[in-house]
Amino acid sequence: MSWQVEVDEHTCIGSGMCAALAPEWFSLDGEHATPVATEVEPHEILLDVADSCPAMAISVSDGGTEIGPRP
Repeated sequence: MSWQVEVDEHTCIGSGMCAALAPEWFSLDGEHATPVATEVEPHEILLDVADSCPAMAISVSDGGTEIGPRP
């Protein structure tokens, strides 16, 4: 089982919070963050990072169902 991680480049403001909280999963590439890999092993920190994004630009999905950010 794997999760899908995406960063909406049109919404991302490049704060770098995701790269600071989870550098093994996110990098700041110029003005926008990018996931290191789009399919990853499930890990709670990915949901925390999606919840922490000030622009709500990060989404985490499991089998096509969005699970992050959490409501």
